Amino acid sequence: MRGLSGPACLVVALLVFVPLLAAQRGPAPDPLVKEGITVKVAPHTFVIPDQNVGLVPNVGIVVGSRATLVIDPGLGRRNGEAVLREVAKVSKNSELYIASTHYHAEHTTGYIAFPASAKYINSKVQEADFAESGMQMVQQFAGRSPATAEILKDAARRTADITFDREYLLDLGGVRVRFVVVGPTHTRGDTGFFVEGDNVLFSGDVVMNESFLAAMPASSMKAWLAAFDTFEAFRPATIVPSHGAVGPGSIIGVNREVMKTIDARARALKAQGRAADEAATAVSAELQAAHPGWPRANGIAAAARSAYAEAP
Repeated sequence: MRGLSGPACLVVALLVFVPLLAAQRGPAPDPLVKEGITVKVAPHTFVIPDQNVGLVPNVGIVVGSRATLVIDPGLGRRNGEAVLREVAKVSKNSELYIASTHYHAEHTTGYIAFPASAKYINSKVQEADFAESGMQMVQQFAGRSPATAEILKDAARRTADITFDREYLLDLGGVRVRFVVVGPTHTRGDTGFFVEGDNVLFSGDVVMNESFLAAMPASSMKAWLAAFDTFEAFRPATIVPSHGAVGPGSIIGVNREVMKTIDARARALKAQGRAADEAATAVSAELQAAHPGWPRANGIAAAARSAYAEAP
């Protein structure tokens, strides 16, 4: 697996991710963004909660005096339309921007509902992620249920109007949002968004609340630990993960301790001469015992393999 790179590695990650997600969540309600539940988490920042529904992200809305940014616009046109109706309730701005924490379909394809005048801002690496594997993921998700297939029937790639390398600063008028790429973590192009002044961080799948982190075959433990440092330097008061409950800034430390434990145990087992798969199995069992009930447990093994591969 470690010998793969580029498109081949992304395809492997895709094939791992989709059954993993289905197995963890089991039978689920239709993946629809719920209207009428948008919450204000800071003076300029709103969240449409995912309500723990699979393939529904926590959607972010950041409102400035001049323009509005939508983060993770949902799965397909129907959800994108629902997001736009919620945006209209909290913002009268005609100038719209769109961004995604990563390329997975529920974080991107809602953008097809947005007007052509809305500007999509994306990193170059995330653009490459979607070009290589995004539509394959759309097809995989469409096979999950007839309702999901209907939602995704006209899903398509929307190329970015503005691209950047690792960092970007967006001024919405009276509030600025910092974009920073921290992958390869959950994906190569994982991007965090920090709302200055509001001290809100949209962390994607890089920081979660009472959940294991969904590492993939292409994940790097070193990059993940560095991402925690990058995010913590912002000193966020509030963290909005891709999925699950909004939490305080302190959850970065919780995630770091879990990943450092995985890293240390994988390295120790490698030093003892244990094989990579054996080490991954052992670490996974230990962490699940320490955090019973946490979702995304299947990500532990990939994180352990990354730590094992990166150990001397």
